[in-house]
Amino acid sequence: MYESDNRYLIYDIAIIGAGASGLMLASQIKNKKVILIDTNGKIGEKIKVSGGAKCNITNEYVKNSNYLGNPEFVKTILDQYTKDDLLKFLNKNGVRPKINAKLVKGTYFCNSSSEVISMFSKLITHVKLQLNTKVDEVEHDKHFILHTSQGKIEANKLVVASGGLSFPKLGASSISYDIAKNFDHELKTLSPALVGFTVQKDQFWFKNLSGLSFNVKVKIENKTFEGGFLFAHKGCSGPVILNASLYWKKGTMIIDFLPNQKLSTLCKSNKLISSALPLPKRFLVEFLKSIDLADKPISKLSKDELEKLKCLKDYEFSPAGNFGYSKAEVTKGGVDCSQIDVTDLQSKNQKGLYFLGEALDVTGELGGYNFQWAFSSAFVCAKNIV
Repeated sequence: MYESDNRYLIYDIAIIGAGASGLMLASQIKNKKVILIDTNGKIGEKIKVSGGAKCNITNEYVKNSNYLGNPEFVKTILDQYTKDDLLKFLNKNGVRPKINAKLVKGTYFCNSSSEVISMFSKLITHVKLQLNTKVDEVEHDKHFILHTSQGKIEANKLVVASGGLSFPKLGASSISYDIAKNFDHELKTLSPALVGFTVQKDQFWFKNLSGLSFNVKVKIENKTFEGGFLFAHKGCSGPVILNASLYWKKGTMIIDFLPNQKLSTLCKSNKLISSALPLPKRFLVEFLKSIDLADKPISKLSKDELEKLKCLKDYEFSPAGNFGYSKAEVTKGGVDCSQIDVTDLQSKNQKGLYFLGEALDVTGELGGYNFQWAFSSAFVCAKNIV
């Protein structure tokens, strides 16, 4: 790469990753030589598939308690670029998300993911795009040298915004973590998150209900989630399980299959259990088999049988594992935030190196929280990097 006077071009800023945080950062930096590098042939490939192609872009109720990570670090970033700031930015650029709480309370969805990608395409025309390019290694001498599948790229500052390991079919890789380790950063344990669970033998009956979905309440650690629970051929999924997966640590969780209802009130009927309770009959038939309870008139149940049935309200469940990175919305864990300067997202180990979004050890719940984190971290970085 040469300029017109044949001097070798060293970019002011190189950004790895043309996802939400990389695009936001690039759109905010003007009057600098910026190159945006991505493994895909188009920008925003993960944005494209988000929210069922509707892009669940933020949430009405964003706060640091919706994130797994250092709460003070998260709060400091979110306070500098709030969901109101993001909505104002989007509206100014012709994107007008609206709340649709069908899946998760307070979630803002766009008309389509493509309108978000189109918006950023217009906002980054000043940036050099280097697509279909895999970054293999990064080193630093007087500046950063990126060894890529398309040759060397050099820059004074490097921003790693390449996300995590989820969605490998969309080009996800370990490059952000490889770079972090190369510059002596500690990584918090990586694992798939916002993902469905596989089940142990005691819950094999879940598989017989594949495709069935209804609302439940789940308690895990010190968190409680209410929402759709989906029985799957491998186990279970749905919004409430995806959120629970963020906080799961190889232990148990409790499912209330009758949220906001008293079982004692429902037990006065003379109908069979499978007809008396406001749950899908298909579910109740399998559930009763699993606890070895006959489908009989609910008012005729003995004290011991009632005790068995009460586990509808506090069903203890220990997953066998999860569906893995190919089905995960995000990657939990990442670059330890104690080694990142909260004022600009710069590495404390290497001047000029920055980490954004999912690369960091900050993971949001389902419902627009991870996009908000991506945009907020990018804005804070952009404000200070130049």
